[in-house]
Amino acid sequence: MPAFPDPETYRDILDELQIGVSVLDLRKKIVFWSDGAERITGYSRIEVLGHSCTENILLHCNHSSCEMCSDKCPIATALHDAKPVEAASFIHHKSGHRTAVHAWAIPLRDKHGSIIGIIQTFEGEFAVNGPDPNDRSMKERGWLDDTTGLPNQAMMQSHLRETLGTFAELQIPFGIVCVEARELNQFRSRYGQEAATSMLQVLARTLRNTVWPTDFVGRWTEGRFLVILIGCGEAAMQSVSERMLRLMASATIEWWGEELSVAVSIGRAGAVAGDTPESIVQRALQALKDDPAVIPVRAVAASGNQSSRS
Repeated sequence: MPAFPDPETYRDILDELQIGVSVLDLRKKIVFWSDGAERITGYSRIEVLGHSCTENILLHCNHSSCEMCSDKCPIATALHDAKPVEAASFIHHKSGHRTAVHAWAIPLRDKHGSIIGIIQTFEGEFAVNGPDPNDRSMKERGWLDDTTGLPNQAMMQSHLRETLGTFAELQIPFGIVCVEARELNQFRSRYGQEAATSMLQVLARTLRNTVWPTDFVGRWTEGRFLVILIGCGEAAMQSVSERMLRLMASATIEWWGEELSVAVSIGRAGAVAGDTPESIVQRALQALKDDPAVIPVRAVAASGNQSSRS
């Protein structure tokens, strides 16, 4: 293997990688941040270098609880156990949404074998199925929602009819989840239309990053989203729905010195024999009305905040 006398050569090699690479010292301070890390998280190196990973810059979420920056953090575990740790988690993107990543935390040792820091690598875990929001042909055909870039109601109805047909023929289970941004009108009245639009966009990206590639996510009405969960029974639907709630509640926007979020609630329904698009959606909406699971509104000053199916 050739020897590169210039340390910058190694930095350039790391920056060419599509995965994110960061290096942290023993105090969990970030001392290196690659170009790939910038692309995946939205944070530039100037924003993170010298900061601790336990600050709100990059909160991790696993599939069971929302924040992992504690003793369960992969970095803390790797330091404690002195061995590599693999984790599937969600990170808080700079724009406010949660994005799924697959990460490794690897102890960094000096020539004497002593641990002097941690190398963390991460890459996007999956991308949700459905149209590319940047696909011009989809936009021209009027199949995408202008605000969020998600499939609109007409497109989701088409997906729902197709999925019901497959269910009737092959009995592959599926369900739908209706996700509602509660009191969106009050949020808009208080912070303005631009803030409401930004909030909806962050919620949309969070939903896209929460579900599997075989699932579909779309905007149903002004303050509601619809998710079609393929191959999902009742128990799995409940687990996925709870994860959606936690991640949607942690979706935020920065607005004039405040970190803002909206309350979200969900209603779900599993497909049954004889279902139509109208009947299954009506059950999900009724569930949303009768017994919504709700995560409350959170709006705090920014200065105060420094995979299986189940």
